[in-house]
Amino acid sequence: MSSALRIAQGKFGRVALLDMDRPLVRHAHPHCHVLLKVEGADTQFSVRDDLVPLTDDSAVLVNAWEPHAYAHDARRPPTIILALYIEPRWLAEFRPNWTASGRPGFFAQAAGAITPRIRVLADDMARAMVAEPGNRSLHETLLSALMVSVIERFTPWRETAVSLRDLARGPSIDRRIRTVAAQIKSDPGAVRQIDDLISGSGVSRAQFFRLFETSFGVSPRVYLNAARLERAVQAVSDSEANLSAISESLGFSVPAHFSRFFHDHAGSSPSGFRAVTRMPV
Repeated sequence: MSSALRIAQGKFGRVALLDMDRPLVRHAHPHCHVLLKVEGADTQFSVRDDLVPLTDDSAVLVNAWEPHAYAHDARRPPTIILALYIEPRWLAEFRPNWTASGRPGFFAQAAGAITPRIRVLADDMARAMVAEPGNRSLHETLLSALMVSVIERFTPWRETAVSLRDLARGPSIDRRIRTVAAQIKSDPGAVRQIDDLISGSGVSRAQFFRLFETSFGVSPRVYLNAARLERAVQAVSDSEANLSAISESLGFSVPAHFSRFFHDHAGSSPSGFRAVTRMPV
């Protein structure tokens, strides 16, 4: 069964070292998401509607709010994957225009050939997480070098200046949909049915789904699940609440349903995730 070997967290977001032998459901993240193979079999991800390879020599590149899934082949052995979930605000500390990592189109392609430097930095990051799980300073130093190398390799935003004209021409979010999204982010566990959001939005069902997907690039359900996952990761990592209480707070009537949801989205059981985030320095 897939599991988290190590988790590193900080203002950069999080990095997960995952031992993967089962698929993940179609989902999305509010992060700049990069996947690098560390060990095991070559594998693949589905990004939007395309299957893209993850090998020793290639990376999978997923834009914020871009639907994707892990497409594990049951005939192949497990793969250890370094999964980066990077906060756009942290990347902006390197170059202001890297705030674009929180919007569609930051990565022009869903996969690409990595450089020897990226290969070395990814391996160094994975080894540091295993050998020194509590060394946040070392993790952030290595991750900084790795993300700079990835962005300079794969995105035109490495040098492009932010244009206020281009930003102003970007897609706007309908006020009613923005209100719904804020409601979801504020308390995802309180949302029991998508229909409840629709009835409070003041728009028709068909218009609600169209406006929401135009605004965020994902369906309301995928957006809600992303908000639930981020709240779950925070609670599992940082709080002392038991998993049943976390499950209930996020709207799951049965703890087993929460555990399956967490595993299907994060690649680990919540108890396993909690254990590796609390390893001593």
